[in-house]
Amino acid sequence: MFLLGLAMLVRGGSLFNSQANFTNTSETTHNADALMHKSVTIRSRVIKKIGLSSFKISDDRFFRGQPIIVVNASSKAFDLPVEQNVAVQVTGKLRNLVIPEIEREFNLKLEDKYYRKYLNKPAIIARELALVPQLNQIMQNPQKYYGSNVIVTGKVATIRSSILLTIDKNRWFGGQDLLLLLTTSPQVTINQGQMVSAVGEIRPFVAAEIERDYKFTWSLEAKSSLDAEYGNRPVLVTKIIYPAE
Repeated sequence: MFLLGLAMLVRGGSLFNSQANFTNTSETTHNADALMHKSVTIRSRVIKKIGLSSFKISDDRFFRGQPIIVVNASSKAFDLPVEQNVAVQVTGKLRNLVIPEIEREFNLKLEDKYYRKYLNKPAIIARELALVPQLNQIMQNPQKYYGSNVIVTGKVATIRSSILLTIDKNRWFGGQDLLLLLTTSPQVTINQGQMVSAVGEIRPFVAAEIERDYKFTWSLEAKSSLDAEYGNRPVLVTKIIYPAE
């Protein structure tokens, strides 16, 4: 296919690196001293929004786990999921919530009135946040996720070129595949039939806009062909892809 020869911009970054250590909220609240000032990654559901930029998460698998507050320090707005069954993943440092220190170190402005219940208690000061929807949730209503940073997991269904592939949840149950457009080279070989996780932004596929925003170099013929095949279909513009555990 002609796509094999397309130029691709390789971007740096370590957003939700595949080597990140996952921690459940039970472990975080029961071992706060050992984890304090260390980076943790938690995937959990949201139970309550707090103020303009914070929320509480909890993990139902661990009934003794206490909710923990997450403060968005990513410098980007983060819209919480509408559906209760969509999880979020956060990565950040575990700190005691001492507002003057947090504001100074992370260049934040927190309204004290929202945090009175949480002062001096463990909190995650999150530099990286993403939604974790199921593939079918994206495909059934992609408009809900357009512009959102997400993490998805699925099986590689087709490899269309060096930068285009599709993943699905389970072909036995039908459903549409999600298109992935790679903006970085995978650190390991990705094979058809392999389970992978991918991090990136969901958006409608419009070749000219993607070329502009991600500095691809595509000919008019290539853009026309891409739009004919994928136009306005949801695509995950992928920053990181790695084998799923």
